[in-house]
Amino acid sequence: MSRLSRRFWLWVLIVPTCLLLDASDARAQSWQEQSPGSEVIANAPPAALQGVGIVENLGGALPRDAAFRDTEGKTVHLGDYFDGKRPTLLVFAYHTCPMLCSLVLDATVKALDDVSWTVGDQFDVVSISIDPKDTPETSAKKRAQVVDGYKRARGNPNGWHFLTGEESQIRKVTGVVGFEYRYDPRQKQYAHPAAIYLLTPEGHIARYLYGVQYDPSDIRLGLLEASQGRSVSTTERILLYCYHFDPKGGHYSLVAVSVMRVGGGATLVALGGLLAVMWTRERRKRQRARAMSSRPEDVKAVSS
Repeated sequence: MSRLSRRFWLWVLIVPTCLLLDASDARAQSWQEQSPGSEVIANAPPAALQGVGIVENLGGALPRDAAFRDTEGKTVHLGDYFDGKRPTLLVFAYHTCPMLCSLVLDATVKALDDVSWTVGDQFDVVSISIDPKDTPETSAKKRAQVVDGYKRARGNPNGWHFLTGEESQIRKVTGVVGFEYRYDPRQKQYAHPAAIYLLTPEGHIARYLYGVQYDPSDIRLGLLEASQGRSVSTTERILLYCYHFDPKGGHYSLVAVSVMRVGGGATLVALGGLLAVMWTRERRKRQRARAMSSRPEDVKAVSS
């Protein structure tokens, strides 16, 4: 197959890919609509949840000097995990959390199993405990549990970093991220929101993904976006062009204008390639015909 022909079929295949991916990633969304004359009743959060939430700080730089301990008890700094080459998925969770932290970690692992990138290869995961009472021993156990559920790792903890530290250092990081939480002494538990965060290779906040269930496509596109186009294939670059994050819906959605542009450009290229192939073949036929007619033996054969 000629180079022109291969390029023609490449464009033919790439354009529908954007549409097919959108169909496979489509999710049902429910919106509560109110009539123009209806009253809006403000629901105040319960006392236990006051002061709990997330204030987005997109582009914010995490403190590289924040000091923690890893699963081996060694003192590390948050900046050690920002190598400038690959993005990071950040999550806040404490090890004695009775429910929410486990739900967030389990949902993260489940989604990452369906992401084409692998932890430790194309990106890292950093989990910071918000409980200063947690220790390297408890973080080692928690990491083992999480990695055991990550099928792509096959038990390899490479790229999974579970950190513990003093409250001042924890607050130093949560303050930049906008992760607002509080300790409830009566319940002896932390009240906190549920979300994961995607960071650039330099440690800047690129994306917030909320809830206790994450679409693998949102994580994949978020990591591509966080990577700032580094070491991504042509197809992945086209995906970034076709999809944009919808802050209201909290996920990535296909942008019709981008798809129309890509589709229109691909159509022109495809038609141009097809015409070029046809023109090349026709020219070769004419050249062969002229070559045949100019040979004396052929002329003699025709006259006889």
